[in-house]
Amino acid sequence: MSGAALGLEIVFVFFLALFLLHRYGDFKKQHRLVIIATLLAWYLCFLIVFILPLDVSTTIYNRCKLAVNSSPAESNGSYVSLAPSKQKCFKPWSYIPNGIMPVFWRVVYWTSQFLTWILLPFMQSYARSGGFSITGKIKTALIENAIYYGTYLLIFGAFLIYVAVNPNFNLQWNQLQTIGIAAANTWGLFLLVLLLGYGLVEIPRSHWNGAKRGYLLMKTYFKAAKLMTEKADAEENLEDIMEEVRKVSESIKYNHPLRKCVDTILKKCPTEYQERMGRNMDDYEDFDERQNSYPTEKSLVKLHKQVIYSVQRHRRTQVQWQILLEQAFYLEDVAKNETSATRQFVHTFHSQEPENKIIQYFYTPTVEWYWECLLRPWFYRVLAVVLATFSVIVVWSECTFFSTNPVLSLFAVFIQLAEKTYNYIYIEMACFLTIFFLSICVYSTVFRIRVFNYYYLASHHQTDAYSLLFSGMLFCRLTPPLCLNFLGLTHMDATISHKKTQPTAYTSIMGSMKVLSFIADGFYIYYPMLVVILCIATYFSLGTRCLNLLGFQQFMGDNEMTSDLIDEGKELIRREKRKRQRQEEGENRRREWKERYGNRDDSTRNRVVNTDQKESSFSETNANRPLSKYTRSNGRTERDRIELLQDAEPLDFNADSINDDPLESDSGRYQPGGRYLSMSRSKIFDDV
Repeated sequence: MSGAALGLEIVFVFFLALFLLHRYGDFKKQHRLVIIATLLAWYLCFLIVFILPLDVSTTIYNRCKLAVNSSPAESNGSYVSLAPSKQKCFKPWSYIPNGIMPVFWRVVYWTSQFLTWILLPFMQSYARSGGFSITGKIKTALIENAIYYGTYLLIFGAFLIYVAVNPNFNLQWNQLQTIGIAAANTWGLFLLVLLLGYGLVEIPRSHWNGAKRGYLLMKTYFKAAKLMTEKADAEENLEDIMEEVRKVSESIKYNHPLRKCVDTILKKCPTEYQERMGRNMDDYEDFDERQNSYPTEKSLVKLHKQVIYSVQRHRRTQVQWQILLEQAFYLEDVAKNETSATRQFVHTFHSQEPENKIIQYFYTPTVEWYWECLLRPWFYRVLAVVLATFSVIVVWSECTFFSTNPVLSLFAVFIQLAEKTYNYIYIEMACFLTIFFLSICVYSTVFRIRVFNYYYLASHHQTDAYSLLFSGMLFCRLTPPLCLNFLGLTHMDATISHKKTQPTAYTSIMGSMKVLSFIADGFYIYYPMLVVILCIATYFSLGTRCLNLLGFQQFMGDNEMTSDLIDEGKELIRREKRKRQRQEEGENRRREWKERYGNRDDSTRNRVVNTDQKESSFSETNANRPLSKYTRSNGRTERDRIELLQDAEPLDFNADSINDDPLESDSGRYQPGGRYLSMSRSKIFDDV
């Protein structure tokens, strides 16, 4: 089993990251480089979270071996072990051989840092650029990131000059590397505490409110009203942008030098707009070089960028509206079925997507009723209590993990108790649950937050490239300080425990923070205590109230504006429900009519075809008979030809048809044009 657990987790985490990226991204429409870069960033961050418990268990085993093999004289050297020297060490099932973990952590950490500080910011600007060539997009990305990269170079250069001039500093490459890691972790820890304080309160509260059907339904109505406003705004914005595209397309003709740029913009437009613009465009007109009203390439680049953004936003709001409608209909069905005497769940509308037969076999209407109406609320309440307990333990440990004698951090107490008995499975499970809960609190906040319309992770493949890359940047910056904070909570970090014990491989890669004592002994120790203030602010919804004061409407039960939006959303859902009911009733009537009269219609259609064939043969027979002596043969034949042409192409009644009627020149009298021009004996039953 040596290294097998590491290989299994590497494969499992890859498919986990791929699954999440498939849920939020769109593999078919988005660029491959964006997908690969985001997948790599998510994969490396999730890998750190899943592999770190194995590193902890391996470190505890190595400490045990060091304690057994070392003599009392050697214990006063570099490392001191807490294990008794006579106890036998048991190798953990997930033991990783020496030399693998340092190389593994070095590759994972530095690759993620290269992504978050250099590559992903450049790719963000590249993805948002409206350039029409790779060179143009690269140029735009470099210009936008010049200030970003220049600030880093300026700070780093000033620091190097200060170290070179000051004789008191004698920094080596390892110390300089540690300073860079400390700077990156400090920035990440600053953001980590903000997100963690929100997630520790909001996640248990959201699960507790998930057991309240009335609360969920009211919040869904509120979301419907806000989403309808955003949807209307997106449609209006798209119409304005498409109008500008139409004007540009009409002004720049086929032989204009910028016509290729216009064609590129048209390909990004929705299909209905492309067809509409294609019908109104006349490419046979040459452009006039003397005119000065043609747009420049710079303005086309800006328009291209606006088209990409507006189309993505419009598509996202349309999909989110359909998903929200399904959610609202389902919650209303749950409210109706709670008083059902048959205890079978009845849906108002059938699911539009085909369900799995296995799920249909086990998840019957009776099982669905018991789960949705009875078991699910209690399950959510129990889960909320468990999560709230974890949150309290995390807050207590964040405020007391610096105390080593006595040990007040509950996570450190659990790990030390398991370390005495070398229960590696318990150690790995405790470490995994702890770091997994911390990651859920932080990552779920990253998935929930929304920075206007620039950053927004929308499920069902509706996240744009900019938001995907930005999420990868956040994950790569938050995960290393999150893992260091976890090691501090469990006292596996020598900087926190102040003991000369063998460090974990992950801590050895981070380096000794004693180079910057004010960060190691100050910021890392006392700043996480602010999580208490943030949890209190989140519990009393201070952030939500501030956003309401600023004009960003949030869901609050004691707000008049919230009640108005709930009523508006309820009316919108009712209107959409009636619309869908009428559609289903119409489809059912058409289906019943087809099933009842389908065969009769086929027989009637065949009978009409046979009748037409007989009438046509009869007409041909009459046409071949000898003409009467009272008719003009040439005029009658010509008139029949004209009548046949007019029956093939019906004409509207207008003055031109009266004056230009060819029958006037032939017979010398007026005959009205149109479909029913001739009522001769051979054509009288043709319209039956």
